[in-house]
Amino acid sequence: MLSERLKKRLVKDRPMTSITLRIPVDVVDSLKQIAPLKGYSGYQTLLKAYIGEGLRQDEAKFAPDQTARLIDALKKRGVPKSVLDQATRDLSAA
Repeated sequence: MLSERLKKRLVKDRPMTSITLRIPVDVVDSLKQIAPLKGYSGYQTLLKAYIGEGLRQDEAKFAPDQTARLIDALKKRGVPKSVLDQATRDLSAA
């Protein structure tokens, strides 16, 4: 089942906004060189892909609802509360 946030991201005609980023020239030059090698039409498309990839990873890592669902699933499978508590502390410390 897809979350509402993910469903909204799959819509092709989402509202867009323009932003301004200050990026070193050598980084933009590298993006321009790598973009066609990765099959992107230009460096801005590659930059958006990098941002999207990093954002998805961080959302998966920091989404509290996913952590809570995982803990509930592990409880149902008999994982001791002490183990879950320690894992939660370890995750918070990371």
